[in-house]
Amino acid sequence: MLPGPNESTTGHSGAEHHSPPEDNFPDYTRTTRTHVGESIEDARNWPGIVLVALGLVGLGLTLTAAGYGFAGWAVIGAVATVVLLVLGVLLVVLEHRRLKAQEGLRLSDQAGH
Repeated sequence: MLPGPNESTTGHSGAEHHSPPEDNFPDYTRTTRTHVGESIEDARNWPGIVLVALGLVGLGLTLTAAGYGFAGWAVIGAVATVVLLVLGVLLVVLEHRRLKAQEGLRLSDQAGH
C-alpha cells in the first residue's frame, strides 16, 4: 500500500501518540469538559435529553391532533408536552448546576464550556 501525501515512508502508521502540549491547551486544570459534545457522553444528562426529545415529539403530535380537530387529544397532548419539556429542561439544568458546584462555581459563572 502506498503512503498518502502526508504520511512518511519510515514504517510508522501515522497514529503516533503524543504527550500533552506544554502550553496546557485545552486547560485540563480548570474544566471537566475536555472537548465539545462531552455533555452528551455524560450519562446523567441522557434522561433530560430524552425527555426534551419526547416533548418535541409530543408537540408535533399535539399540533397534528389539533389540526385534525381532535380537541380532547390535543389537550392531553398539550399537557403531556409541557410536562415532558419542563422535566427535561429541569434535569439538564440540575445536572449542569451539579457540575458547576463541583468546580466551585455558580450556574451563571462562565468557565470552560
